[in-house]
Amino acid sequence: MGGIADYSGALVLQLPLADATFVAAQRANVPTITVRSLEQEAEPTAPSDAVFALADLAPGGVALDEAAAQAFFKRDAATAWAAYAVGPVLVLARTRGLKLTHGLRLLVESAVPAGKGVSSSAALEVAALQACAAVLDITVEARELALLCQRAENLVVGAPCGVMDQMAVACGEADRLLALRCQPAEVEMPVQLPAGLEIWGIDSGIRHTVSGSDYGAVRTGAFMGYRIIADRAGLAVTQLAAGRVQVDDMRWRGYLVNLDPAEWELVYRAAVPEAMAGAEFLACYGGITDMVTHVDPTRTYAVRAPTAHPIYEQQRVRLFRSLLLAGAAREEERQLLGELMRLSHASYSACGLGSAGTDTLVTLATAHIADGIYGAKITGGGSGGTVACSLGTAAPS
Repeated sequence: MGGIADYSGALVLQLPLADATFVAAQRANVPTITVRSLEQEAEPTAPSDAVFALADLAPGGVALDEAAAQAFFKRDAATAWAAYAVGPVLVLARTRGLKLTHGLRLLVESAVPAGKGVSSSAALEVAALQACAAVLDITVEARELALLCQRAENLVVGAPCGVMDQMAVACGEADRLLALRCQPAEVEMPVQLPAGLEIWGIDSGIRHTVSGSDYGAVRTGAFMGYRIIADRAGLAVTQLAAGRVQVDDMRWRGYLVNLDPAEWELVYRAAVPEAMAGAEFLACYGGITDMVTHVDPTRTYAVRAPTAHPIYEQQRVRLFRSLLLAGAAREEERQLLGELMRLSHASYSACGLGSAGTDTLVTLATAHIADGIYGAKITGGGSGGTVACSLGTAAPS
């Protein structure tokens, strides 16, 4: 629960998978960084090795900055996937002032399915950085590890993800929901699933990607909405650069989820248009506070639905957690858990992040509430991927 509301500061609940990504790393005697993926090796049309000259990635031992690294990896589509493994190492090196003077070899094996909305990219990033940090004799705590990996995915890979996936991989515990307040990444008490309640993931068969245009447009729309609300609230705004602003916000601290639903409905909803052309928005408001997306003046964005989603999702997740912590022993409470999941799913669709396949799975699950399938929802960044179902003991089949 929480999903895409993470970039708006939401409380999110994530259950780690039993599947894992493994990365082995070692120093190399040659001045190259090599990433070998056993998964890529199984694909006859894909190169299993990505080999990069150390002088290209760290000239004079100094790691490329994020913008230069992104441009470097995007030069060759065949090896661009390696940015997920190497990018975090470059970010670590720049953050810690570490010189990269020796080559590295990385071997990757993953059982986490890619393109299913279950954090395969975050698993690779975290595993690669853990392995390389050990080789480089650097200690990185779990929270910092996750934030470095998110920075790499945002600025080296170029995918505008939130932090929840990296935090779930780095900090999650078996059989417990990680409770994470994304302001920016504060771990709260984990949530144990009540006895007799299980979570299953069903693959919709539709490939999901956070780097896709729909996810990015929805994220941009949410930050456009925040900027409009800040203007309506009379908050001071500073223009930092073209399309980029800073809001002096002691009221909501820059996070949409800190705006109460009632205040949204009564004061701000009418001021936020359903959709707005990028050029008109930039002319009126100057830009957004988000550092990893930008407003394209040539396109039109949905604004109201992406803005409303995190405001209401925050309340759904809070209630969901409260019900679980109270034991959710009664049938009525478990059905309420399911209703919260379905409302979250519907809100994804309202933002434009649904898909026919995931809608079908949720509809099928909803038809079996009486059989103990309490709820279902799309996960991650939406637009396909995996549907999560909450199941009671009456529905193991």
